[in-house]
Amino acid sequence: MVEIELDGKKVEVAEGSMVMHAADKAGTYIPHFCYHKKLSIAANCRMCLVDIEKAPKAMPACATPVTQGMIVRTQSDKAIKAQKSVMEFLLINHPLDCPICDQGGECQLQDLAVGYGGSSSRYEEEKRVVFHKDVGPLISMEEMSRCIHCTRCVRFGQEVAGIMELGMVNRGEHSEITTVVGDTVDSELSGNMIDICPVGALTSKPFRYSARTWELSRRKSVSPHDSTGANLIVQVKNNQVMRVVPLENEDVNECWIADRDRFSYEALNGDERLTQPMLKQGGQWQVVDWQTALEYVANGLRQIKADHGAASIGALVSPHSTVEELALATALMRGLGSENIDHRLRHADFTRGAGVRWLGTSIASLSQLQRVVVIGSNLRKDHPLFAQRIRQAARKGAAVHAIASQAQLASHDAWAMPLASLEIAEAAGWGDALAVLAAAVAAEKGVTAPSNTAPTDAARTTAKSLLGGERKAILLGNAAAHAADAARLLALAQWIGEQTGASVGYLTEAANTVGAQWVGALPGSQGLDAGRMLSGGLKAVLLLNNEPEFDSAAGAKAAQGLDGAQMVVTLSPFKANLAFSDVLLPISPFSETPGTFVNAEGRIQSFHAVVKPRGEARPGWKVLRVLGNLLGLTGFDFETSQDVLAHVRSGLEATATHIPADRLSNALVEPVDLAAPPAAPAAEPVAASIYQLDGLVRRAPSLQLTADGRGSAHAVRGVAYYQAIDEVTA
Repeated sequence: MVEIELDGKKVEVAEGSMVMHAADKAGTYIPHFCYHKKLSIAANCRMCLVDIEKAPKAMPACATPVTQGMIVRTQSDKAIKAQKSVMEFLLINHPLDCPICDQGGECQLQDLAVGYGGSSSRYEEEKRVVFHKDVGPLISMEEMSRCIHCTRCVRFGQEVAGIMELGMVNRGEHSEITTVVGDTVDSELSGNMIDICPVGALTSKPFRYSARTWELSRRKSVSPHDSTGANLIVQVKNNQVMRVVPLENEDVNECWIADRDRFSYEALNGDERLTQPMLKQGGQWQVVDWQTALEYVANGLRQIKADHGAASIGALVSPHSTVEELALATALMRGLGSENIDHRLRHADFTRGAGVRWLGTSIASLSQLQRVVVIGSNLRKDHPLFAQRIRQAARKGAAVHAIASQAQLASHDAWAMPLASLEIAEAAGWGDALAVLAAAVAAEKGVTAPSNTAPTDAARTTAKSLLGGERKAILLGNAAAHAADAARLLALAQWIGEQTGASVGYLTEAANTVGAQWVGALPGSQGLDAGRMLSGGLKAVLLLNNEPEFDSAAGAKAAQGLDGAQMVVTLSPFKANLAFSDVLLPISPFSETPGTFVNAEGRIQSFHAVVKPRGEARPGWKVLRVLGNLLGLTGFDFETSQDVLAHVRSGLEATATHIPADRLSNALVEPVDLAAPPAAPAAEPVAASIYQLDGLVRRAPSLQLTADGRGSAHAVRGVAYYQAIDEVTA
């Protein structure tokens, strides 16, 4: 540790730290633009100049290493004069467009200009003009004349997103930030550039000119998409979600969010929202009141149970639903006497585990791993924030090994990180690839391999790597969980993990995959799994927050399987499943209901509604509770969502933030033959693209116009949306 004196106070910081780090530790604010705690030091803006004793001139706090006994003054005349001089230079060419700038009210330059700027400028020459760039549907670069060349966006692309999409060209007053060859910005984390831009050069294209920042109410929430459980600040005006930005949580999402977390809010205000209960009568949809709709469903379930038995009723529930909704849906099925409930819509192998399957380690630890093996994942697209953490580990020297299909990983840079090894194989070959790796580990350790497979030279190299290091993880991706031989993949991964000391876990697909297992949204011993329910045979089906045609392995065939049911009830925020549903019940999305999600590491995160439900929509837990009451089932007397959660949490300490460790397990209940592949050929899992993951992202126009969204049927919505905007603004 090194001790320095900062504004008369003694501060101890680690050797190699900069003066800025010491100031942060001491709680002393030093004005800055280019410095960001998550990015490398550039020392571009010079706004952080401070007075260091014995230094001939003011020095940048962000780029000056501390030395023992150093004396630093941040408020001396020398420091203040230097900072004001820098501000004068920064404002030479900056346009005076604060009244129309989207950054107004939360602009670093605006704030610091009040304290360090002059009342007038000595420069009378014409200000320079930088032409705007079109970099895609998410980021607006219309006012690049505002740019102060801090290069935060450039460094973010290189260091966090892993792909350098923006760069600075030319020199002097001709310098500008651009994509160089006119490309679009396509990173799945690109929206974070908007947050870290200290001026209004990069702004949100969907939010642009829709509200002023001081008009917005700010409310905490949790992302309903992937299993990171990113913490959000949802900004609201007139009971409408206007913008979503990250809430910093170092253990979960740090200060970043994925673009689907940021821009999917567009769907909340879209035309496809279901706002009133509807019944299909004579092939035509009719709007009805809640009492009529719920009594129709309750009477239908009673009649079908009486005629065909409880086993003819089933529920397919989305892992994007809240813990409260999933718990009550499970209780509803059990109360009716049915064991047919499942959240694993995209799975092909329904082998039960010994406990709740999870990440196998903490999310924060991914940044510190030294060895990683990822099987069956399009890591960068499936889990952008997990990929970002593993990317940081790779930058520190971690060896990342991948086993994936050609579609998931067509090249070594598809994950935007260096890979120590890459095995490209289709889903049917992942088990064999893991068996070869297991044989190589066995050969290195001198133990008996789990199969008779001979190790290859490439596998031996990977095995040696995996046997080295201290912090190691084997991670099974979405496609590995969905594969027809998922149990064999897990068993082989477990064997390799035991031999190498690596943790073994699932990246887990959705916001509440872990929570769905926790509340038991799984078929009983005599129940039907999602695959069998979708293939037909049920007389009554409840679809909670999902669209089987898009959200299941059955795809378009799901409609055929559900057509034979006497009654299909869809509970959704959107007008979904119209072709085969008989009842549509409008439930609230995550923004309009209190609820809880459990992320991949088992962290329990509750949130409140940020706006009132739209139209006649009601929180899903309330709809299920009333349905249980109409059916005369016990255990449906909850008054609030907190009561439901308290029931689910019974047995947990009040202060518990995670599912108990004894409930989290990736072990298998029954042994799996590791020597042979499954009898049936392993089919290629159905992959959901990054912007097809759930109903919200599918209906977000801007996301469907991105490079990852284009080409899907849902992209048509985005085209129509922007054509309508162009007509209005023309």
